[in-house]
Amino acid sequence: MRFLGNIEAKTDVKGRAFLPVVFRKVLQASGEESLVLRKDVFQPCLVLYPQSVWNEQMDTLRRRLNRWSAHQQLIFRQFVADVETLTLDGNGRFLIPKRYLKMANIEQSIKFIGMGDTIEIWSSNVASQPFMEPDEFSRALEAIMTTPETPYTAEQTTD
Repeated sequence: MRFLGNIEAKTDVKGRAFLPVVFRKVLQASGEESLVLRKDVFQPCLVLYPQSVWNEQMDTLRRRLNRWSAHQQLIFRQFVADVETLTLDGNGRFLIPKRYLKMANIEQSIKFIGMGDTIEIWSSNVASQPFMEPDEFSRALEAIMTTPETPYTAEQTTD
């Protein structure tokens, strides 16, 4: 499953949005019927996970956390507690709950960004800016691609 590209859209007054057709086709081809919505852990955007991808994420996190550690239970609880399961209506629309719109500072104009196995939903105001400056991006990409066996760190981009 590969979601690629970015598509501008709008929400209606109730917070409904049409999932772009190109992304709906990917979901249909994969046999996915439901999506999971959560606020991104790092960025001011929302993330749509196909149900199977969400389940993999939860399983991976669960395997890495100790059920007998109170702190690690808090991490897992925080990750899974504030999610919404979504299904598309017959027209390909879904409702973004108001609290999620607020979390991501979304008013009406949005941008869907395909991130491989997930889809991000950004406020168009935020997503219109480059995420990284071009020079920083090229240095970071070079560092990642020239040393694939080494996990990337920001320090790798400094000369």
